[in-house]
Amino acid sequence: MFVIMTTREALQYISRQLQACYDEGEAASMARWILENSRENSGALMQQTIVTPEQEGKFEPIIKRLLAQEPLQYVLNESWFSGLKLYVDENVLIPRPETEELVEWIIADHQFRKDDFTILDIGTGSGCIPLALKKRFPKAGIWACDISKGALAVAKKNAEALHIPVKFLQLDFLDNKQWDQLPVFDIIVSNPPYIPVKDKTGMQRNVVAYEPATALFVPDDDTLVFYKAIAAFGNTHLHKNGMIYCEIHEDLGEASSRIFSSVGYTAELKKDMQGKDRMIRAIPA
Repeated sequence: MFVIMTTREALQYISRQLQACYDEGEAASMARWILENSRENSGALMQQTIVTPEQEGKFEPIIKRLLAQEPLQYVLNESWFSGLKLYVDENVLIPRPETEELVEWIIADHQFRKDDFTILDIGTGSGCIPLALKKRFPKAGIWACDISKGALAVAKKNAEALHIPVKFLQLDFLDNKQWDQLPVFDIIVSNPPYIPVKDKTGMQRNVVAYEPATALFVPDDDTLVFYKAIAAFGNTHLHKNGMIYCEIHEDLGEASSRIFSSVGYTAELKKDMQGKDRMIRAIPA
């Protein structure tokens, strides 16, 4: 039997349930997102409207999954990135604000370009990076690759839903024999796996238990493996005046920079809004 609730009562109910696992502020924010997701008109949340039985029936399964610390984005199959509403599931990482900052750096550097330049995103996941860049640079030729069929299915789903054309390709980027499938680019961007496996024990359960390990972790004895591959790839697949942009581990900024400088790039580190080394730009010297 359903209890007739107003939107305000529903928000309070969901928030109270979630406070068993989350703090009050986070629970309230999640409750609002849940209710907005269940309604066509999110503006109605500010009104004393009635929650339908159909909407109310969705609350308990969602609350149960959240109390098991499953990320809300996976529960709702919804995430936002650079103003784009994206579909996400367990095949892809949940887009982070730090990655938005990486995209904003690229946009700031190239906002006045008039040529039809090309961009490659390595390890695209949900497609958030190439989709945001294609939206900003509609004339650019955008490519994106990933080793995961599941991730590429999500990325293609997002591209189709947003009507943003991106060329997606499945390949194992660490296998340099597969690089021949790709042309030469003006910009290479990547948010590759960069967390050492040994750090897993100190991470939050909602990340370790639900987000794809292949998109997060690298071997403890070769934590910079993807940056080595990207630097080598750039030596053969980056135009002379091209640029490489990567998200990096906050504790490995100098080490990541040396990977690029050691093979002929000029590398620059950039901090994120939290003051942590989070991005690197590499330009052929």
